[in-house]
Amino acid sequence: MSRAIVHAVAAALAAAPLIFLAGCATAPEDDPVLQGKLSDLDGRMTRIERVMSNQSLVDMAQRVDALQDQVREQRGRIDELENMNEALQKQQRALYSDLDKRVSQLGSGGGGGSAGAPGSAAPQGAAPGSEQGIYLQALDQLKSGKYPDAIASLKQFLSTYPKSDLADNAAYWLGEGYYVTRDFPNAETAFKSVLDQYPDSRKAPDAMLKLGYTQFELKQYADARATLADVGKRFPDSNDAKLAADRLKQMRGGAAGGGDNGGPGSGTD
Repeated sequence: MSRAIVHAVAAALAAAPLIFLAGCATAPEDDPVLQGKLSDLDGRMTRIERVMSNQSLVDMAQRVDALQDQVREQRGRIDELENMNEALQKQQRALYSDLDKRVSQLGSGGGGGSAGAPGSAAPQGAAPGSEQGIYLQALDQLKSGKYPDAIASLKQFLSTYPKSDLADNAAYWLGEGYYVTRDFPNAETAFKSVLDQYPDSRKAPDAMLKLGYTQFELKQYADARATLADVGKRFPDSNDAKLAADRLKQMRGGAAGGGDNGGPGSGTD
């Protein structure tokens, strides 16, 4: 019974005694028939009120159930978002830690290499604004975590000195700057430029590994698998090959794959 019908019936029943009394010449308290009808009407009104009350309780219960369902759904979404946020924060910390570790080794003299050869260290104390000065400034900015400034300096270096012996290193560190700031499309371009323009650079294994990582982040999973497999084929004895194999295992196991589990092996500039 809908509420409109219930209210209409209630109104009609409430008006019935008045209509009945209007046409009755006998006093109500002396008329047993009238008293019986009034008693019957009272009973009907009580039942109608009970039905209306029960229907309200049913409606309220249904609304409460619906609200509880919405609360459970929202809690589930909140839990999911919290888990995703925690995973992203963990990945970001790993990225920053890895880059900081490798950039901090730039002044340690590791990696060797003959003077002027691709991948060799730039001399310290270079004049500001010079070829080596711009390069060293970019590396200092990377060390300090000033990634946008480092990216700008590296782009300036590559634009001004495209034929420099340090261009392969600059292109690689430009990719790292983009990668750590999660600009994966530009990171992919930078790492590919190292492999395309400087295939014999000491940064080639590092660039190929990070290209695979970048393709993974871009959800280019087939390309990522192929690139990481090539690291092992082209540079089988490198630490990069081990890291590539580890990431391939994670991908085969369905792991989301957080940040780098250690950086490329050379750790040089």
